[in-house]
Amino acid sequence: MNEIARRWRLLAGGAAAGVAAVVGFAGTTASAEPVLPQPPLPMPATVTQTVTVAPNAAAPQMLGQPAVAPATAAPGGISIPAVPAPPAVTITPAASGTLADFFKEKGVKAEPQNSRDFKALNIVLPMPKGWSQVPDPNVPDAFAVIADRVGGNGLYSTNAQLKVYKLIGDFDPKEAISHGFVESQLLPAWRATDGSLADFGGWPSSVIEGTYRENSMTLNTSRRNVIVTAGPDKYLVSLAVTTSVDQVVAAADATDAIVNGFQVSLPGPPTPAPQAAAPGLPQLPALPQLSRQTG
Repeated sequence: MNEIARRWRLLAGGAAAGVAAVVGFAGTTASAEPVLPQPPLPMPATVTQTVTVAPNAAAPQMLGQPAVAPATAAPGGISIPAVPAPPAVTITPAASGTLADFFKEKGVKAEPQNSRDFKALNIVLPMPKGWSQVPDPNVPDAFAVIADRVGGNGLYSTNAQLKVYKLIGDFDPKEAISHGFVESQLLPAWRATDGSLADFGGWPSSVIEGTYRENSMTLNTSRRNVIVTAGPDKYLVSLAVTTSVDQVVAAADATDAIVNGFQVSLPGPPTPAPQAAAPGLPQLPALPQLSRQTG
């Protein structure tokens, strides 16, 4: 099971008593909760490559952890100590200023993109069983919103919100991504559980996980920002996966599939099919994808 599932399960246990109290008096505010309506028609989205989940994939290098070259043997049995490779370039998280603030200060215009005619990037957003795409007016500039239409607690539906912006102007992507945590840290009663500024698919990225309060509910969220360079253009791709804290265990498989199956790549030849799993290792099932709708 992925690390996020373990963290969310531990978090759910610690917050169970508080959530029970919240549900007890939430009846007067239930109408204000973001219950997502049944969509009359499906919303267009982006067709991308099929997600392949490789068992025993190598873990990414942690932030600030230098790679170490293996020791080499010299002729005559003389041992030569390994020489550490130069440390990876690290990014220091900004103490203030959201990504929007940074772009405004640099004179960079962020243009929201529409999934219907977007072809600059391939974006994989797995669609777990029981989830569907919904039009949500509460998500400005939404590229796609998917939600659990089967589970939930009657007040809040677990959902994933995807936004894509074209960034017009000159800026340093690594400097920009250092501001990736700030927006989440400004949420009411924010408590971080994990975060990283390691690259994602070779591009500058931030991912932060934690809990916050909204409409008398405690919500658990994972939020990733990626700045992708495609030819002369740059794009900001943001994914937020959020569930109520009393549903993190029930929704763990679905949220794990989205968080870990999410991919961003440049258009090009399809990715080769993965090799068969080694004997004794389980083969993970393929995940259903969003489909582009035409017409």
